[in-house]
Amino acid sequence: MKKNRTDLQSRLGKDRKKHRGIQLMENYFQLNDLATSKELLNDIISYAVKRNSWIKEHPSAIFHFQQAMQSFIRAGYVITLQEKKRAVNAPLEDVSPLFLGLLSEKEYQNPLLVFKKAFKEYSIKEFDYFISGMVYLSLGVYDNLPERNIISPYIHLTKMLDAAYLIIERKNKDNPTLS
Repeated sequence: MKKNRTDLQSRLGKDRKKHRGIQLMENYFQLNDLATSKELLNDIISYAVKRNSWIKEHPSAIFHFQQAMQSFIRAGYVITLQEKKRAVNAPLEDVSPLFLGLLSEKEYQNPLLVFKKAFKEYSIKEFDYFISGMVYLSLGVYDNLPERNIISPYIHLTKMLDAAYLIIERKNKDNPTLS
């Protein structure tokens, strides 16, 4: 008699609906405000490099933010993979430097450049390691300082937040019935 065995791992992978990167980012911004996300990221980085203090936020809020940022990073990576299928270029207009944030004019015109540059320099694992390390160091008093350059990943994450918000804003402007 033959044993009929079902390989659950392969079936789960095939049946699962693929999520689009834009949808994942929309979900992120439905749960997290752009300004609050940037402020909390800044606080986490600031407290990670301070030796004798820890962040005042509740640890559960910090861990929720860490998980949300890790999902956000993966969504950004998915967007870079799908970049060939979509064009997010906007016509160049007179833009106030206040709207640009950390983005250059080229990046403002094509926000996908931000994600391409970030993932060219760092992998998803490196971003995860960075977020995890900063959260760990910000939640307690430690004698150790971060072992790597923390400025570059921080700037990339801040720019990715701005670029993602810009992509979603343009998408909703173009298709108001979808929002």
